[in-house]
Amino acid sequence: MKFSEMPYKRPDPEAVKSTLRDLTERFKGAKSYEEAKAIFLEKENEDKHIHTLSTLAQVRHSIDTRDEFYDAENEFWDSLGPEIEEYEQAWLDAMLVSPFRKDFAAEYGDLMFVNAEIAQKTFSPAIIEDMQKENELVTEYGKLIASAKIPFEDGVYTLSQLSPFKTDPDDARRTAAWQADGNWFKAHQERFDGIYDELTKLRDGMGKKLGYGGYTQLGYYRMGRNCYTKDDVEQFRAAVQKYLVPVADSIMRAQAKRLGKEYPLSFADAALDFRSGNPRPAGTPDDILNEGRKFYDALSPETSEFFRTMLDNELLDVLSTEGKEGGGYCTGITEYEVPFIFANFNGTQHDVEVVTHEAGHAFAYWMNRKRIPGAYAWPSMEACEVHSMSMEFFGWMNADGFFGKDARKFLYSHLSGALTFIPYGTMVDHFQHIVYEKPEMSPAERHAEWKRLLGIYMPWMKLDGEIPFYGDGEGWQRQSHIYQVPFYYIDYCLAQTVALEFWAMIQKDRENAWKHYMAYTKQGGSRTFVDLLKNAGLVTPFDEACLREVCETANAWLENFDMTGIE
Repeated sequence: MKFSEMPYKRPDPEAVKSTLRDLTERFKGAKSYEEAKAIFLEKENEDKHIHTLSTLAQVRHSIDTRDEFYDAENEFWDSLGPEIEEYEQAWLDAMLVSPFRKDFAAEYGDLMFVNAEIAQKTFSPAIIEDMQKENELVTEYGKLIASAKIPFEDGVYTLSQLSPFKTDPDDARRTAAWQADGNWFKAHQERFDGIYDELTKLRDGMGKKLGYGGYTQLGYYRMGRNCYTKDDVEQFRAAVQKYLVPVADSIMRAQAKRLGKEYPLSFADAALDFRSGNPRPAGTPDDILNEGRKFYDALSPETSEFFRTMLDNELLDVLSTEGKEGGGYCTGITEYEVPFIFANFNGTQHDVEVVTHEAGHAFAYWMNRKRIPGAYAWPSMEACEVHSMSMEFFGWMNADGFFGKDARKFLYSHLSGALTFIPYGTMVDHFQHIVYEKPEMSPAERHAEWKRLLGIYMPWMKLDGEIPFYGDGEGWQRQSHIYQVPFYYIDYCLAQTVALEFWAMIQKDRENAWKHYMAYTKQGGSRTFVDLLKNAGLVTPFDEACLREVCETANAWLENFDMTGIE
């Protein structure tokens, strides 16, 4: 079924609660495993239905935040979601104490119970109103970003539409675009500060109500982390500073030399990889999607069927339009067993990375869409990001089709960008740990902390205020994850490290690398992140040697890359 044809109707909240309550009571009264399993499968179908309605409302709202109908429906789900959580927790409680727990574990694996125990630690009826308020604030942030109308030259642009100008090879034009972007944020900074101040204190209060002394531990539980701790993340951050920051710094020094710029670089100059301009996709958005089809047709029979289904059923919304939320994401429409990709094409390298990155998520869901329990369709978030970031590197096989004359530029830019991204992403995580350890910090103190961390993780950035907002240590406010999904961002860094493992494999033997990728992907969410890696013959990023080795291999490739003909 095409996305536009999928029906939506707001459910009756009391009927939903009644159904969930009834399923739980019947499950508690089951006299045999067969009876309990039948009720369990009934609950799975109910979850699919509710999740599908919620997803349709939220996706259609994000496509056009000005649509009054779906704006109201999004608010409805922002309110209902926390209320339903109480009934979901009652179901999990019943599952955990069921006399048939061993039978379920034997058929479906024990991870569902491990994850249920973690989920139990994230909720109490005492925080329902706080969760509803949190949803309201997160939605307000998204609307504020989507509302941007930035005058530039002879036009008015959204943040996404302005992005191509921020990598323009003309120095004056590129800097002006960064300044226009920064000025918009500065003009709205009071509200950005206010939203985050409210969110920080609200989340801190939720953590304290649940007995954690603050938000950090609750944040980890909410992320479903089931195989590593805050200490493991701190060790990874230390390895990034030790091994990767020096490599990234050398990459940026070489970039400054190519551009004829002084080191450290302004934010505008750091955004330009080559004097002649950054790699640009060849052709229109339709051309990019068509090249995506060619790529997935050539990669494997499974990817071919998947991507053709996406195209045929309107399961990609990728154009950057007025009123559309920023960023991109992939989600699953569970009742129809299909993924959906939301993005904002803007004429940059990013457009192709959507076709590989978000489609990497979508393909992983496609391969696991029939799993029971449905929660096993997705692993934890850092594991999900391995699917997407690694698929970007498999996309190199179609670099000529995606980028034409800029293909070689893309190869260098993509790999160097992966290496310079990890310090940034790790900094985002470090910043959030500091914020939630000190929720009483003022907005000015948070900005100062971000600026301090920039000096540690990104010493190649010039912090002189030339670019308003960014040069003043305030650019974190554009990173939506910090507002919307606390502690998410380190997942990208862990996954990028694994993706670099895949990149190294691809250089040696692409078919062998694809076998490892499929071995990883076919497990869905039935194993923890660490076990998924182990079962696919991959090294965990928490092993310091992993980061050291991928840094050495990738840096050697970049240093030996033939730049002949690239200006």
